[in-house]
Amino acid sequence: MKTVLILLCLLLFTLLTLVSPSAALNLQEFQEFFEVTPPLPSDHWTPSCTHPIIQHSFTNNTNTTNYLFSTPYSPPSDCSSPWTYIVLSFNAGCSNDTSYRISGLWLGGVELLRTITPKLTTDKSRNSWTVKKDITRYSSLLAKEDLNLTMILQSIVDNVSTGVYNVSVTVLFYKNSSITVSLNRNDLSLPILAEKEANGDGDSVLEGVLSFYDTPADLIIPISDDGDTGFWYRIKNEIDLPSKQILVPCNTHRAVLELYVSFHGNDESWYSNPPSSYLRMNNISLQGNGAYREVFVTIDGASVGSELPFPVVLTSEFNSLFWKPVVSIGAFNLPSYDFEVTPFLEKVLDGQVHEFGVGIGNVIPYWLVDANLHIWLDKGSSSVTAGTVVAHNPSLALKSRKEFKRLDGSFEVKGKGGSESKGWVISTAGNLTTLILQEFRFQSFIQFQKNATKKFVKLKIKVNKEIQVLNDRGELLKRVIVKRKYPLNMITTTIPGRIVANVSHAFLETWSNGNNMSRTIDNLQKTNGWMPIVEQQASFPGESNTNQRLIYRDISICYSRTIAVTHGILSADDLSYGCISSS
Repeated sequence: MKTVLILLCLLLFTLLTLVSPSAALNLQEFQEFFEVTPPLPSDHWTPSCTHPIIQHSFTNNTNTTNYLFSTPYSPPSDCSSPWTYIVLSFNAGCSNDTSYRISGLWLGGVELLRTITPKLTTDKSRNSWTVKKDITRYSSLLAKEDLNLTMILQSIVDNVSTGVYNVSVTVLFYKNSSITVSLNRNDLSLPILAEKEANGDGDSVLEGVLSFYDTPADLIIPISDDGDTGFWYRIKNEIDLPSKQILVPCNTHRAVLELYVSFHGNDESWYSNPPSSYLRMNNISLQGNGAYREVFVTIDGASVGSELPFPVVLTSEFNSLFWKPVVSIGAFNLPSYDFEVTPFLEKVLDGQVHEFGVGIGNVIPYWLVDANLHIWLDKGSSSVTAGTVVAHNPSLALKSRKEFKRLDGSFEVKGKGGSESKGWVISTAGNLTTLILQEFRFQSFIQFQKNATKKFVKLKIKVNKEIQVLNDRGELLKRVIVKRKYPLNMITTTIPGRIVANVSHAFLETWSNGNNMSRTIDNLQKTNGWMPIVEQQASFPGESNTNQRLIYRDISICYSRTIAVTHGILSADDLSYGCISSS
C-alpha cells in the first residue's frame, strides 16, 4: 500500500509539472516580492496592445556585456499613437542571490525606470517580482522609430551569489476605445481620469490641474552619459558636476527637467551617516559627511533648482527579512524629481548650445544620476520670446551641533530655506508668467551609545512647492501646490551574536490647486526584528515583523491597503476602496 501511495504522489507531481509548471513550483518554496503603491488608473482597463520589448537573462558582472542589454525599439504596428495612457510592466525572477542589484532602463538615452532587486536567500527557493509604472509622459519618445532600448542589471555569480535574473519588460498602450470599465459614478474604484478619457475629453480634470505634465512633452532630450557602462553619471563628490550640451529649440515655451538618482557604496544609508570628524577621531574609514544631501540642477553652471531626496531604504539594509516579501517604500520604482525650468528659458533660447548639469551636495562615493529634459514646443511659431524676472535660489542654511567622546556622542543638523523663480514666455498662447515658490526644512539627529553598539537616527524632511501660471493681466490660470514629508526613525543595537533593529519611515504627499481639488498619499511602513551578525547563516536568519499602511485619496476615490508580515511570511493583506480614517 505504501508503495502505491508513493507512486501516486510521483505521478501527481509529474502531472502538475506538465499541466501547470507554476503549480509544481508551489510544491517548492516560491516567493513573490512586491512594493505597496497607489493604484494605477489602468488597473481597470484593457490595453489596446501589449508590446514586449525585453526578454533577457542577466548573468554575472565580470564582463560588461553580461549586465548591459541593448535591443532596437520601434512602436507597436497594431496601435499607433496618439495613446491615452501607457504603462511599463517590468517582471523579473531569480533564485540564490544574496545581494541587491541596481537596474536602469533607457530608451534613446532617456531613463524610463530606476529600480533595485530584493535581497534574496541562498536556498533554492524561486523569487519573482513585478513593477508597473505610468510612463505616459514619455509618449513622444515611445512613438519614435529605430531607437535603442538599453537595460542594465548588475548581477553577480560567485561561490555565494549564483543567481541569474530572468527579465521581461512589456509596454501596455491604451487608447480611448480600449477603456472598457463601467462609468458608474457610484463605483469608488474608478478614478475620474477614466471617465474623462473614455469620453474623449482629453486630459483628466485631476491630472490637468495637479500635474507638471498636462500633456506629454513634444521632445525629450537625455542628460546622460554615453551608455557604455550605463547612461547614468557616477558622482563621487561635490565637485563632480556632470553636464550635457543641449541646443534647445527656439520655439520652446515650457521645459521641465526630470532627475533620477540612487545612492550606493558608502552613501547607501546617507541619512544615518555621522560627521567625518567623528570618523577621523576614532580612526574609522566608513560612511561620513553627515546626514544631509541635496540634489540640484544647473544651466551654464548656475543653479536653477534643488530638492531634498527621499531616503529610500535599500533592500540590503538592516535585516533582509524586513523587506520580504514587501520591499521598502520606493525600492522597486525609485522616485524621480521634477524641476520646472520654464522661468529660465531666456538663458537658452538664443540658438546656441548650453550646458545642463546635475550635482549632489555633501555627497560621498557614490550616487548614480542622470536626467531627462522635457520640452513643449509652440507649434504655431518658429520662435518665442522669454524673460527671467526673479532667480533666487540660495543654498539651504544649515546649523550643526556635535558632541562626542570616543565612540559615543550625538550629532544634530537643522536647516530651512526657500527659493523663488519667476519668468515669462510670449508664444501663440499669449504672454504667460510662471512663478515657482519652494520651501525646505531639514532636521537630523543621530546618537551613539554603549560604545557605539546602540544607534538612534531621527530624520525629518519637509518640502513645499507651489507653481503658478498667470496671464499678462496677472490673472491666475493654474496653480499646483505640492507638499511632501519624509520622516524616518531607526534604532539598531548590536548584542553578542545578533543585531536588533527597529525602523519606521514614510512617504507623505499632497497635491492640490489651493481650492477644492487635491490628492494625497500616506504611506507608512514599520518593521522590527533581529538577525545574526553572520548573515550567511541562512538556516537561522533571524526574526522580523513588518506592518505597512497606504492610503490614497483624490476627488473620486479613497484606496487603502494594510499589510502585515511575520518572519518574512505575509500574514495579512487587506485592500479596500472607500474612505477610512488616516489616524
